[in-house]
Amino acid sequence: MNSEDAYRLRKQVVWGLLLILVGGAVLLDRMGYMDIESLWRYWPLLLVVIGINQTIGYPSPKEFGGGLWLVFIGLWLFAVFENLFGLTFRNSWPLFILAWGVKLVFQPFIARRFANNQSGNRHER
Repeated sequence: MNSEDAYRLRKQVVWGLLLILVGGAVLLDRMGYMDIESLWRYWPLLLVVIGINQTIGYPSPKEFGGGLWLVFIGLWLFAVFENLFGLTFRNSWPLFILAWGVKLVFQPFIARRFANNQSGNRHER
């Protein structure tokens, strides 16, 4: 199995597991065994899982950067909804400016690291 097939298989398995978890939670809620509203507050962590899935393996620089943004947004939303570290929508928006600056600083390093993946554009659709 080549690396492209392994990458596609891994993404499919992660998406399948996410669907199984969501479907199982909804089913248990409908059967009265669990209150799904208690889990609703954790939905931003799904963005983190999707972002991590997008960054591992053999992504293109664009996929890698997009995955990192998803992780950042998921963690930020979770922190804001849970009021962690005193973060609110109103006082935490400068984090996006900081994250954008970090992205601009690391973008050349990421492009160089994944340069061999760009040559085939394997995952561009």
